[in-house]
Amino acid sequence: MNPVIYRRGDRFSRIFSGRENVKLPFVVMILLLILATLLVFTGNDAKKSGAMPELLNQKWNSFDSMVKLIPTVELRNGTNLIWQIPDSPKAVLFLAHGCNGRAANFWDKSVRCPDCVGLPEERLIVLHALARKFAVIAISSSGRCWSFREERLIVKDIIKWWIAKQKFEKLPLVALGASSGGYFVSSLATNLKFSSITLMIAEGLFGQIDIEPTYPPTLFVHMPKDGARKERIDKYLITLKKKGIDVAEIKCMEFPLSSSLFADRIPGLGRSTSAALFNLLKEKGFIDKKGYMKYDGRRTRWREAQENNVTLPSNSLTNHIQEEMNLAFSYHEMTSLQSEQIFDWFESHMS
Repeated sequence: MNPVIYRRGDRFSRIFSGRENVKLPFVVMILLLILATLLVFTGNDAKKSGAMPELLNQKWNSFDSMVKLIPTVELRNGTNLIWQIPDSPKAVLFLAHGCNGRAANFWDKSVRCPDCVGLPEERLIVLHALARKFAVIAISSSGRCWSFREERLIVKDIIKWWIAKQKFEKLPLVALGASSGGYFVSSLATNLKFSSITLMIAEGLFGQIDIEPTYPPTLFVHMPKDGARKERIDKYLITLKKKGIDVAEIKCMEFPLSSSLFADRIPGLGRSTSAALFNLLKEKGFIDKKGYMKYDGRRTRWREAQENNVTLPSNSLTNHIQEEMNLAFSYHEMTSLQSEQIFDWFESHMS
């Protein structure tokens, strides 16, 4: 199932909310009601049809012929930042990680960045950005999660310093933050001029900040399975729209694992190991008959089950594997699957 960007207040929502005078023949209306009823009762089965989303066709090495991860690591006033600039950049992207994350998650380990870890979703977001000619800068939070007072001003100054250093003052500036990073970006947008922002698996701090008409267009990328967060995002979509802010959302749904998924998404993990992991998850009852995760990867004791059953090429890949499990469960995880829609959103607000 491909995710779709939903804009609040567009013509389609007006039609189906009765704000436009749409007259349908009686027979067509009856057919639509029947179809709606069928969708209610079959929706869950359709969602769990076992078909892999087209978006998962993109593999970890899909960008090899286009761009490579070649980061530059810097320390600025005690703050760690990592960046990469493509040829002829057309915009600057600031990335804010979630709790327990760091800038090193977005690039592969290399001679240029020996501490980098290249988590599968983070690295693919960077590759998407570079392929679309966005210069990328990621900054590590000072603590386990982002704070929203002094740290916000520190990061603002670092970004402005880096942009001036690279002579990118005339380029549009955008931001993407996930979880804690999403809250941080929503707050940072009151201090730094972004042409648009994306808040991933985060509803933002809109209950605590003053929203001016100049606040940047905001895209929410979220996982509706997290019902409480979905309700807050629904509320803020309305709040921002009333303030005259352009807003949209992308809903990310769960999908089934397959025997090749881990090899397709994680560098350094072969197909035989991927298949063995998939079979282990099936044998231990961690996934259902159609391949769907029964629980979030964080709540699944797969590591203990794996130790004596599957030999990983490196124990450092366990976080990579768990990230893909979390993503498949689609409750709360960084995701690159919607990158095309995200960068379309950024580009649509750059003129």
